[in-house]
Amino acid sequence: MSEYAIEVYDLVKKFNDLTAVDGITLKISKGEIFGLLGPNGAGKSTTINILLHLLEPTSGKALVGGYDIVKHSREVKKLIGLVPQETVVEPELTAEANLRLFGRLYELPEDEIERKISELLKLAELSEFRYKLAGTFSGGMQRRLAVVKALIHDPSILILDEPTVGLDVQNRTALWNLLKKINRERGVTILLTTQYLEEADMLCNRIAIIDHGKIKALGTPAQLKQSISKGFIIEIFAEQKYTKDIIALIKRKFRLESSVSGDRITVNVSEDPVDFLGKVSSELEKEKLPIVSISMHMPTLDDVFLKITGSSIRDTANNEVVSPTMRLRGR
Repeated sequence: MSEYAIEVYDLVKKFNDLTAVDGITLKISKGEIFGLLGPNGAGKSTTINILLHLLEPTSGKALVGGYDIVKHSREVKKLIGLVPQETVVEPELTAEANLRLFGRLYELPEDEIERKISELLKLAELSEFRYKLAGTFSGGMQRRLAVVKALIHDPSILILDEPTVGLDVQNRTALWNLLKKINRERGVTILLTTQYLEEADMLCNRIAIIDHGKIKALGTPAQLKQSISKGFIIEIFAEQKYTKDIIALIKRKFRLESSVSGDRITVNVSEDPVDFLGKVSSELEKEKLPIVSISMHMPTLDDVFLKITGSSIRDTANNEVVSPTMRLRGR
């Protein structure tokens, strides 16, 4: 059996003339929390659909638990628990009945279902709501119930597509804690897609930044940040009509390259950032180049994304690739 939970080799998926996944190769170790980070339309959900064998790859190969997703689709689906982007709970059923229904769909023995209901509700901190209708739950509670439903058959891999979309900060944090607990206590490998930088940073052991169907960078959050700067990031906001002149000044006076996205200019600085702030502010004033603001910070994943793709993940358009929606019946 493979030492990896998931292996992908030169994976390609085309929809007519559109290439949604463009030659992706990656390996996810057992017990890892791995994130696919990118904007809508980057190819994240399409990749997940292929791993679930809801879509046929145009070319390339993918293995889950050592099984080829095409040749051994049934074995692959037994290994995976799926939490789609849409929260899937039956609102007219209680929390207990939701889990019981899923257990029966997986043809589990009744005594095993009963044991797992108690175990999973405790894991999701929903035990006191066992006999309450799921339709009365908050969005965060429904989401946690959906996550533990996906664990009813003891999968070794949990796949989540944009798990915290639509949740407030409190419920998002609660879900992050649940996922960490599932990974730590149950040894479940977790693969999630996200467009939230803080989510990838907080949860993931490793991250693949994906854009236009290609993996642009791969590593731990710390490695990705260090890859663009071992110092600080200086961020300058100015009207776009001045950005070219500001970039030229920084290159001429300080021999530093800058990146620009809209009205935001970023500069990697290895020297004393406070001293540099003073120097660059003085030079901008001398050249009569007005700015809106200037600040400094340690490198973030958004800085990485900007450096790699030329645009901030916050600025990318919401043009999701059209592909079949992940459905539970496809499992």
